[in-house]
Amino acid sequence: MTTPDKRRTTNDERLSTSDERQTTNVVGSPSSEVRRRLSFVGSRDPAISLQNITAGYPSAPPVLHDVSLTLNIGESLAVIGPNGAGKSTLLRVMTGLLKPASGNVTLFGKPLASHTHTQRARLVAVVPQDLETAHPFTLFQMVMMARMSSRGRFAQPSDADRNAVLDALAQTGVHALATQLFMQTSGGERQRAAIAMALAAEPRVILMDEPTSHLDMAHRTQLITLLRRLHHERGLTTLLIGHDLNLAAEHFPRILLLDRGRVAADGPPAGVLTRSCSSPFTIARSRLTPTR
Repeated sequence: MTTPDKRRTTNDERLSTSDERQTTNVVGSPSSEVRRRLSFVGSRDPAISLQNITAGYPSAPPVLHDVSLTLNIGESLAVIGPNGAGKSTLLRVMTGLLKPASGNVTLFGKPLASHTHTQRARLVAVVPQDLETAHPFTLFQMVMMARMSSRGRFAQPSDADRNAVLDALAQTGVHALATQLFMQTSGGERQRAAIAMALAAEPRVILMDEPTSHLDMAHRTQLITLLRRLHHERGLTTLLIGHDLNLAAEHFPRILLLDRGRVAADGPPAGVLTRSCSSPFTIARSRLTPTR
């Protein structure tokens, strides 16, 4: 009979061997699915479209007022604004967690509500601001669970699923931590693991809710650089919710500024950062910083 320690050693060795193999594949030729996505980069076809959205919560005034936004296939967008501007509410509307009071939401040309939960999980992945678990799951297990959530309730992991998980861990630079308990890793490592969870589902769109909010500047820059690289290499459509205005201007070709639930500006950073609006920010050509 194999002892638990020997089984653990064997599994760790398999992880290490397979991880090395996946790392080699990552830097090789892109998969047919990635090549297909890259062919759509620059397309004017919308991945997500919001038209005249007004939304809020029961027994409270609307948070969003007549918001329209189109995120095209292969596009990269940062949505910024002060606290209370409606950024998180916008994300909830885009993922179907909040039904708008009025307006229309489409996902790849179809009404969002017409997609099943599994279909949405295959098309869109969300990287939350904070990710914790009370259970002793490893990084590998966390990423595998994210992978299988997009495969249906009764799906069982296959070799292809396992390889996709190892690929995602390698892409995000946490493959060496695959067998480490998730909650014993650092904040930056957990954020990378959260991105690996999104990548493992092989979505076409990744939505990120302030993924750098608890990181220092060095780790923020590293994480945004990683996201930009994956955007280009995988042909992903990406949207980041945040309030780090300088970081958004430096790394994103398009910025949408929300102010009090309305779109105050939308376009290239140079135009957004110099446009006068009623937000509580001081706007200058190259930087946007909160007033005190």
